[in-house]
Amino acid sequence: MQQVAIIGAGPAGLMAAYRLVKNKVKGVLVIDYGNEPSKRKCPLEVTSVCTKCNPCKILTGVGGAGLISAGRLNLRPDIGGDLEALTGSNKKAWNLIKEVDNFFLKFGASRKVYGDRPEVKFLERKSAAAGIKFIPIRQRFIGSDNSVKVISNIYNYLREKGVKFLLKTKVLEIKKQNKQYLLETTNGKIKTKFLVIAPGRYGANWLSHQAEKLGLEKKFEPIDVGVRVEVPALVMDPVTEVSLDPKFHIYSRTYDDFTRTFCVNERGFVVKEVYDELILVNGHAMYEKKSENTNFAFLVRVKLTEPVENTTAFGRQIAKQANILGGGKPIIQKLGDLERGRRSTWKRIKSNHVKPTLTDVTPGDLALVLPHRILTDILEGLNMLDKVISGINSASTLLYAPEVKFSAHRIVTNKNLEAAENLFVAGDGAGVSRGIVTAGATGLIAAEGVIEKLGRG
Repeated sequence: MQQVAIIGAGPAGLMAAYRLVKNKVKGVLVIDYGNEPSKRKCPLEVTSVCTKCNPCKILTGVGGAGLISAGRLNLRPDIGGDLEALTGSNKKAWNLIKEVDNFFLKFGASRKVYGDRPEVKFLERKSAAAGIKFIPIRQRFIGSDNSVKVISNIYNYLREKGVKFLLKTKVLEIKKQNKQYLLETTNGKIKTKFLVIAPGRYGANWLSHQAEKLGLEKKFEPIDVGVRVEVPALVMDPVTEVSLDPKFHIYSRTYDDFTRTFCVNERGFVVKEVYDELILVNGHAMYEKKSENTNFAFLVRVKLTEPVENTTAFGRQIAKQANILGGGKPIIQKLGDLERGRRSTWKRIKSNHVKPTLTDVTPGDLALVLPHRILTDILEGLNMLDKVISGINSASTLLYAPEVKFSAHRIVTNKNLEAAENLFVAGDGAGVSRGIVTAGATGLIAAEGVIEKLGRG
């Protein structure tokens, strides 16, 4: 029998294991549906990385979905979640950020920090004058091409410290047996005294089903729906030179909806993302390989209330409609075509000033894809953002859809992220985080809960 079983080898699961072995906890097992880091590296070019590989290779395995992302570490407790609200302490929230940062530095992340330049204040003032809030953040950048090395270092360290990994294994069902848990997996049955569930976004639906069977309380969280914007890097350079992944928060004028920039990839690539059977878009940035463009997600927060609260079903329906209209491919449209009320064509895309970094797409009309309210928020937001970054709201700007950031059902827990006796949750899949750093922090919190119960704190 295992002392502690961790489901999920993303940042939450890895950091939970790290904290446990630092406190000399024996019998730690990490289970993941995917593979080890070196076997997840996609051999294809970045522009097709998410289109031809097995989706499990992209979204599961040691390192989680973040392994083959830009590997951007946002060093603030209120980005990607709210650690202060989770812990009840501003000091503890910042200490967790520091610990996660030191963790990645220890295993090879770059020591270069972005976001400390004095021009940040100028950018804040310019944004405020346009009715936009700019969020200054200290950041580190690992890069899609360096992430495998960093995560491999973590993986090898944990194995040296006695952590066992059971990979390419799916947990089919979790059963409570007295004060223990029985995991039925594709590689047999596993008994464990303590269980930490951290399956990442790929496992969010699975966790939701398991929560129902186990009688765990859960609630719906908002989702983000929008587009991936691509512009010449020269347009974004004045901002990305100050803040590598700038965060702009906007409230639209017509509907007063929260709209934001997310995942800015300086001189990066737009890529496909396979999420279950859905084809979405995302963006990558490489440490070495560069393009002539910069891309970012432009997203509208969607929260539903009675009688329908299922934001996940709503987001999936939008993505399904986009996939139908795109013939199983993402849709691309010039902003100028969208504003003129006409669909884009390959002729207009090929003659456009901005050349797309993702070409396995279908030129179309986003007005047939996105709800009117969301589309209005996006158009108004880009117009406002143009006052801060001149050239964003250009007719040649490219928009890709669908970009949907699904939130997991939030599992209700205590302050130690314990959802049931000896069962803890962590990371994006449990709805308690929305990013690499905050996911890692929740892994630490869950591990602390286990350690406290073992009397080793």
